[in-house]
Amino acid sequence: MTSAASTPPSDRRAVRIWLLLVAALIFAMILVGGATRLTESGLSIVEWKPLTGWIPPLNAAEWQTGFEKYQIIPQYQQMNRGMTLDEFKLIYWWEWTHRLLARLIAVAFLLPFLWFLWRGAVRPGLRGRLWTIFALGSLEAVVGWWMVVSGLADRVNVSQYRLAFHLTLACVIFALTLWTAQRLRPQPAPVAVPARVRVTAIALIVLVLCQIYAGALVAGLRAGLLYNTWPLIDGSLIPAPSDLFFYEPWWRNLFENALTVQFVHRMVAYLLWIAAALHATDAGRLPGVGATFAMVLAVAVTLQAVFGIMALLHGVPIGLALAHQGTAIVVLAIAVVHAERLTPRRDVVAVVQPVAA
Repeated sequence: MTSAASTPPSDRRAVRIWLLLVAALIFAMILVGGATRLTESGLSIVEWKPLTGWIPPLNAAEWQTGFEKYQIIPQYQQMNRGMTLDEFKLIYWWEWTHRLLARLIAVAFLLPFLWFLWRGAVRPGLRGRLWTIFALGSLEAVVGWWMVVSGLADRVNVSQYRLAFHLTLACVIFALTLWTAQRLRPQPAPVAVPARVRVTAIALIVLVLCQIYAGALVAGLRAGLLYNTWPLIDGSLIPAPSDLFFYEPWWRNLFENALTVQFVHRMVAYLLWIAAALHATDAGRLPGVGATFAMVLAVAVTLQAVFGIMALLHGVPIGLALAHQGTAIVVLAIAVVHAERLTPRRDVVAVVQPVAA
């Protein structure tokens, strides 16, 4: 394997910049996806055309055809009956933009990746990780359509199960892309880090992803519109067990009972905040950026919680809701960068092979 010292920094830098740009596009797609959900726009396009779907309606007849297809599904029949064509265009453009960003990410990932492979700039270790990210991205596209299909018949919105899976998978792809990019940064000076600090840093990433999943369930059930008080929920700090476990079997309440789902989301938020604060205190003894990133992470978790509480108390307006979701992705990014910096290197920069002149 090529030594780290013999690997041209320009090659590592090019691959890293490419991955960071892809991560930025994923961040944008997640935000647009949130706006698409908040504006009830996700079912406005009732077909999936992977190759030609990027072309929007180009004339009045095509717009009318798309509108007529939307008018068939339950969401229009039960929620939006009487919607005008101009109103339909507003929700159409949100969903179209979301899908366009997904296609753009696919192109922005695959074409440079193939170019780097053709040039021989990527060694097998990194190659496997990049193919894994591409495979997960392809799965994400399929999951997205699977989610949309759940709302085209028998219900007026998509399944909260599928919505949560769709969002969480996008966040996993974002985290893997960012982690891989960070592994290609210049080799830092080694710092002795206790194993418990590294483990808790990784655990925080997992906890953030769990919280994002729980938040997606809240969004899918519109649970944030039902219990708009804090710190009390349904009139108490801890709702009655009979209300929390109303459905049988009991586990359904974790996914289908709006009260239980929001209560779990709150409890995970408290756990995440405490864990981030304790980790910042522990990592504060480390030299260099480890302590700084741990503190920044704790502050970001606090800010994200504040946005969540404000969104709840104000009835989930789109601006606060998007700030809450966007800050969650920022928290995830900080957690990934922080954990990667604490993780020992094993000649990772050598997975980028020098390009022959």
